[in-house]
Amino acid sequence: MAAGVLSFPLTSFRDDGSLDPDGYRTHVAARLAAGPGALFPACGTGEFFSLDEDEYRQVVTIAVEETAGRVPVVAGTGYGWAQALRFARIAEDAGADGLLVMPHYLTAAPQDGLVAHVERIAAGTRLPLIAYQRGQVAYTAESVRRLATVPGVIGLKDGHSDLDRLQRTVLAAPDDFLFFNGAATAEIQARAYAAVGVPAYSSAVHAFAPEIAHAFLAALRADDHRTADTLLRDFYVPFVELRDRVPGYGVSLVKAAARLRGCPVGPVRAPLTDPTAAELADLKTLLATGLDLVGAAL
Repeated sequence: MAAGVLSFPLTSFRDDGSLDPDGYRTHVAARLAAGPGALFPACGTGEFFSLDEDEYRQVVTIAVEETAGRVPVVAGTGYGWAQALRFARIAEDAGADGLLVMPHYLTAAPQDGLVAHVERIAAGTRLPLIAYQRGQVAYTAESVRRLATVPGVIGLKDGHSDLDRLQRTVLAAPDDFLFFNGAATAEIQARAYAAVGVPAYSSAVHAFAPEIAHAFLAALRADDHRTADTLLRDFYVPFVELRDRVPGYGVSLVKAAARLRGCPVGPVRAPLTDPTAAELADLKTLLATGLDLVGAAL
């Protein structure tokens, strides 16, 4: 999975809010054609929190069918451990290769409880787990060391960007434990994460502009700081500034950008909201700039 950009496909909805399986299949096929290191369906960018169990089954099944074993398929799961296991069993039956355990619902919890939550899920599924710390979930280095001893727990995705804490955590974990940069628009902090031993990252940009995502990754690998800086300054930073205007735009803008490129992903589901006409105009201009930087067209 560290060999390429980690792709988090969007879940396609029709204008009435219903699931659009055909649109989703088209979107997933296009992501796979762009050559990701792994596919993560029904996760945060895929609006996992808005899917019922039947929709989740369709989304994961389509991802597995389209992938056909070419790259790992890691499906999202979450809420309390009992509900997370219901989703986990659906993902197992659909043929997923692993699970990303999203932060549990609402309640703050002590470290022992956070570890026990993941232990419960790991004990009830045969799929390997990647824990995700974000929001109210923040593991200590000692808790991650404990998680690394749980059979089936193979890694941690970090969304807090506390690099001091993360460095301590990486040093406390076994060498074969996987770490992923899960910061919002992860490219912004990719070099900083790599410096503490976490080079792999998820890319929301891959969902609508894989040309930009792959160009940035290539620049990182080649230590081409000039290209990386240009992409950050002229595309990624303005994208983040636009994203930060409204809560939830980390998904809404990604979907809007995909629609601008002809991907049949549809609108977001409430409680998220789609961008305004003025914001769409700003996004279109920015997207055209980013694509021009890498020799691609809108």
